[in-house]
Amino acid sequence: MVMEALSNTGQLSRFIFRLDRVRISLWLIGLLFFTLLVPTAFIDLYGSQQERDAMAETMANPAMTAMVGPGDLANYTVGAMTAHQMLLMTAAVVGLMSIILVTRHTRADEEDGRIEMIRSLPTGRLAYLNANIIISLGTNLVLALLSGIGLFVIGIESMNLQGSLLYGATLGGTGLFFAGVTAVFAQLSETSRGTLGLSVAVLIVSYLIRAVGDVSNAALSWLSPLGWVTKTEVYTANNWGPVLILVSVSIILLLFALYLNAIRDLESGFLPSKPGRRFASHFLQSPLGLAFRLQRTGVIAWAIGMYVLGVSYGSVLGDLETFFESNELMEQMLTPAAGVSLTEQFIPMLMLVITLLATVPPIMTMNKLRLEEKKERIDHLLSRAVSRAELLGGYVVLSIINGFVMLSPGAIGLWSAGAAVMEDGLGFGMIYAAALAYYPAMLVMISITVFLIGYLPKLTNLIWAYVFYSFIVLYLGGLFQFPEWVGNLSPFGHVPQSPIEKLTFMPLFLLSALAVVLLLIGFNGFNKRDIEN
Repeated sequence: MVMEALSNTGQLSRFIFRLDRVRISLWLIGLLFFTLLVPTAFIDLYGSQQERDAMAETMANPAMTAMVGPGDLANYTVGAMTAHQMLLMTAAVVGLMSIILVTRHTRADEEDGRIEMIRSLPTGRLAYLNANIIISLGTNLVLALLSGIGLFVIGIESMNLQGSLLYGATLGGTGLFFAGVTAVFAQLSETSRGTLGLSVAVLIVSYLIRAVGDVSNAALSWLSPLGWVTKTEVYTANNWGPVLILVSVSIILLLFALYLNAIRDLESGFLPSKPGRRFASHFLQSPLGLAFRLQRTGVIAWAIGMYVLGVSYGSVLGDLETFFESNELMEQMLTPAAGVSLTEQFIPMLMLVITLLATVPPIMTMNKLRLEEKKERIDHLLSRAVSRAELLGGYVVLSIINGFVMLSPGAIGLWSAGAAVMEDGLGFGMIYAAALAYYPAMLVMISITVFLIGYLPKLTNLIWAYVFYSFIVLYLGGLFQFPEWVGNLSPFGHVPQSPIEKLTFMPLFLLSALAVVLLLIGFNGFNKRDIEN
C-alpha cells in the first residue's frame, strides 16, 4: 500500500529537479559564495588576535546579541568570529530558500492544477510530495557538504574539520527543518500565499524568540529552531546535539506532512476558508480594492511582525547604556556626536535592518501583479472597463501605502520599548524621523519593480537580488570596509544616518524624484507591451 502511494517518486524527483535546477544552483552558489568569502575577509581585516579581541568588545552588547546571537567572545578566533557573525543570518536565509522552493512545488502547483494532472498519470498519491521532500533533502545535503568541506579547505587554523562540518550541517539542518514546516502548512492552507505567509511567519517568530531569549533568558532560546543554531557553538564547543534535534524534528514534520497529504482531498486544506460576502462592495470591485483583499492578511501579519521586531530591538537599548558606561573601549570607539548619546548611535544600524525588512512586503505586493499575469488572471480584469494604467496603479498605490505601514509599526515598536527601558526615555520624533528618512529609498525599490514589470517582466525577481545586495553592502559594509561607492549603488546608501547625521532635504528629494521617473517609465512600458499568457 505504501509502495503504491509512492510509485514513480524517482521520476517526479528528476522532473522537479529539472524544473528548478537553475534556481537551486543560484541559491547554492550565492550561499556558498558568502559562506566562504567571510572568513577569508576576516583574515585580511583582523590579522592579529588583538584586532579580533577589539572586535569582540564591539560585539559584546545586548543589541548585537539580539541580532546575531551569542558567541565565544573570550576566545574570538577567526572561526569563532565567522560562526558568531554569519551562521545565524545564513541559516535564516537557508530557511527562506527551503520555504520558497517547497511552496513552489506543493501548494502552488496544486493551486495551478498541475498536481491534478500528474495524479491522472500512473503516479502514487504521495509521490509528488515525496519527490519534493527528496529534492529538499538533496539540496540541503549538498549545501551542508559543500559548506563544511569548503570552510575546511580554506585552511584557516581555527577552522578545523569538525567545526566546519558542523557549520555546514547546521545550515543543512535548518533548511530541512523549514522544508518540513512548509510541507505541513502546504497541507493546512488552501493557497500558496497562505503557505508562504505562515512559513515565513514561523521563521520570523523563531528569530524573535531567539533574540529575546539570548538577551534575557537563555532557556527561552531552546524554544526556537534558530536558537538551536546558536547552541551548536561552532568552532568552540562544537555541540552536535542541536543539529540532531533539527534533523529529528524535521523528519517528524515531513512524515506528518505526508500523513496529512494522504487523508485530505486535492485542492482542500485543513484550515477552513472564511466565506465571503454575497455581494462585493464598490471598493472590492476596483483594482485597488481587489489587490488589497487578496493581500490584507499578509499585510496585517507583516505589520505585527514589524512591530514585534521593533520592540525586540528597543527592549535592549536600556542595557546598552549600562554597557557603554563600563566599557572604556566602546566609549573611545563611539565618540558621540553633538547631542547624540552612545546608545542612539546604534539606532541607524537598527533602523537599517528594520527598513530593509519593511521593504519586502511592498515589493511582494508589486510582484503579486506579475504573478497574476503569469496565471492568466489579469485578462479577466482588462476585459472589463479597467485600463492597464488603472490596474497597475492600484498595485502601485497599495505598495506605497504598504511601505509606509510597514515602517510605522517598526519605528513605534522600537520607540515604545526603548522609552520604557531607558532612564532618559527615547524621543518619538527622532525615531520616527529616522524611519521616514528611508521611505524615499523604499519608493525607489518599488519603482524599480514597476520598471521591471513594465519592460522586463521575466526578470522581475531580480529586485530581490538588489534588496539582498543592499543588505550586504550596508549592514556588513563597515565590517568588510567596502568603498563608499559600493554602498551608494543602493538607494538606501544615500539616506542620512539620523540621529548621527543631520537630515537634509536634497538626498531625499532626489530619491523621490528618481522614484517618480521610474514609475512613469514603468507605466509607459506596461501600457505598451503584450500581456503574457
